[in-house]
Amino acid sequence: MTYTGYLFVYFTEEQTDGEHIYFSLSRDGLHWKDLNGGKPVLRSQIGEKGARDPFLIRSPWEGKDGNPKYYLIATDLRMEAGKGWNVAQYSGSRDILVWESDDLAQWQGPWAHTIGVEGAGCVWAPEAIYDEEKDSILVFWASMVEQKQKIYAAYTKDFKQFTEPFLFLEKENHVIDSTIIRTKEGYYRYTKDETTKNICVDFSRTLRPEDFQEVKSVTLDTLFGVEGPEIFRFHDREEWCLMVDRFAAHKGYLPLVSGKLESGEFRILEDSEFDMGSTRKRHGGILPVTEEEYGKLEEAFSTEV
Repeated sequence: MTYTGYLFVYFTEEQTDGEHIYFSLSRDGLHWKDLNGGKPVLRSQIGEKGARDPFLIRSPWEGKDGNPKYYLIATDLRMEAGKGWNVAQYSGSRDILVWESDDLAQWQGPWAHTIGVEGAGCVWAPEAIYDEEKDSILVFWASMVEQKQKIYAAYTKDFKQFTEPFLFLEKENHVIDSTIIRTKEGYYRYTKDETTKNICVDFSRTLRPEDFQEVKSVTLDTLFGVEGPEIFRFHDREEWCLMVDRFAAHKGYLPLVSGKLESGEFRILEDSEFDMGSTRKRHGGILPVTEEEYGKLEEAFSTEV
């Protein structure tokens, strides 16, 4: 499949209309144009009546009609309601929100699916990746369990039926916001250390939890006040872009570029090298898209700000 651009799905702020799903397009992954006039494309009126931390995945299997299938998943949470972070972490929703589409433009949903383990205080920032070894999709998320944030996971083929959840990542510190990319060598996993407020990285040739080993990164070890990591490969060269949300400084996403993920090192881009668009993008997901997909999105949500 040949990709010629990227679709970014995200939320914006803890304010009216901020905790819904927004779309943005880019040709190069560094310069973005906001779609739908900078207004939400998808809204949730179920559960907590808010959607945060959205993530997109293209199904590895065609739908029954032979068309592609896309799933968008998100955290069932609305901080603008004023309940506070303690309630959100310790007695929040154990559901994920799920939308599905055949073309990225028309969406059905959301539906809520309870995937959090018994006793979990929340289910945050769900993401997914295809596991070839199991021919199934691994869904993973953060939950507060026994007074500690850990990453749990389950398998699915349709985002309707899920296996029993299992512990996927636990460290000495609290961890949230995991994202995974597959390369020729294996899987790189980037996760927010919720205690130190920076990003840690590990690598495995499989998606089995016990196989991941830490990768040292001076860049990430010394970049604080960031969360919501998202990584993708540039479609026109052998380089990768790791996006991190500078939440502490209220500056939105910052792109970091690397030609060798195994080195753990990234070049932090200067402000003049990227343009994230007019809306402040918070924790989201980035999907490489084909020329046909890019065109459909432009046609469906052509207005920009």
